Amino acid sequence: MQSSNDTRIHPTAVIDEGCEIGCGTSVWHFTHIMSHSRIGHNCNIGQNVVISPDVTIGNGVKIQNNVSLYTGVTCEDDVFLGPSCVFTNVINPRSFISRKNEYRKTLIKKGATIGANATIVCGHTIGEYAMIGAGAVVTKDIPPYSLWTGNPARQRGWVSRAGHKLTFDKQGTAVCPETGERYIMENNQVKQAK
Repeated sequence: MQSSNDTRIHPTAVIDEGCEIGCGTSVWHFTHIMSHSRIGHNCNIGQNVVISPDVTIGNGVKIQNNVSLYTGVTCEDDVFLGPSCVFTNVINPRSFISRKNEYRKTLIKKGATIGANATIVCGHTIGEYAMIGAGAVVTKDIPPYSLWTGNPARQRGWVSRAGHKLTFDKQGTAVCPETGERYIMENNQVKQAK
């Protein structure tokens, strides 16, 4: 591993010119980070990951093995991307038609989790602390703190910041069993209580 400013890059990784990689980040075997990508501090980029040009990754992001992040994807801080999850950036790709001017943006908000082998169709936002189950296919915007599974993905409930399923009482409040944090549901939206 090459090391600089607490950044660790495996010798088999390919880092193109013009990339920014924050302190404390590790980049593992056979990963390719393309030009003008920005990766924050204290990230872990697993084996055989592809990060296309102009992708932005926040601080504390964990990207597991075999993930592909294409141009147009932004991950905010503390996002978790499970093994082999996939992002797209064109809605109707054809090998014989160039659609680089049609890339659609995908935003993964702070603390969200994308499960193993999930597919995120481009042009959508995954809300803060949302959880996408393994193998799910996301075809729409996902509200904060919501839990989605299946193909196409459907909402199965709500989760806390710590990733536990929430059960709301008649007053629309729930408590995380791990942290004791309180959550409020108003107008079918969940937020953490102050």
